Amino acid sequence: MKIKNYGEVKFKLFPDLCPKGVENFVELAKKGYYDELIFHRVINDFMIQGGDPKGNGTGGTSIWGEKFDGGVSPNLCHAAGALAYANSGSTATNGSQFYVVTGTVYSEDDLRSLEMSNGVNMNENAREIYSTVGGTPWLDGGYTVFGQVFDGLDVIFEIQKTATDENDKPYDAVVIESVTVTEYNGEDIKWYISDYNN
Repeated sequence: MKIKNYGEVKFKLFPDLCPKGVENFVELAKKGYYDELIFHRVINDFMIQGGDPKGNGTGGTSIWGEKFDGGVSPNLCHAAGALAYANSGSTATNGSQFYVVTGTVYSEDDLRSLEMSNGVNMNENAREIYSTVGGTPWLDGGYTVFGQVFDGLDVIFEIQKTATDENDKPYDAVVIESVTVTEYNGEDIKWYISDYNN
């Protein structure tokens, strides 16, 4: 994904864990659906959201011409850099809109408190991710995660700092120049924001 004036972000997609979600994103990208759309919602330490042709959070559809259920994989969580579908209250309302998590790092006490107050049950892998890499654990179970940034997390973290209005829409448009889908060999992966400080 090339983002005008910011740079390139590369995602690993998980077709084995989220087949419908990946199929929808890939086919929309191949059609150029996301090209020239904006990130219409940007919240620092939370996420950046785009994929709406109306540019206001009310539009977009799937390749099937209607909302779809992408489901939830217990093996995918909302770690920093997670790629997931925005929805209207359930995973059965996925369309074209997606978000990329930035989030924050949580202490063990914060995670325990979150589990008790929100009924979130985290496996050990997710707990380690949220306490080291960060993310948005309260979204787990309610949204379809289907990918993860493996290069360009610094770009996402830069976008989250942009100035926004009262609706979290950037004053200066953050434009998705293009989205292309290719196979990669798995080299030069940068999963963590700390990988960009070298």
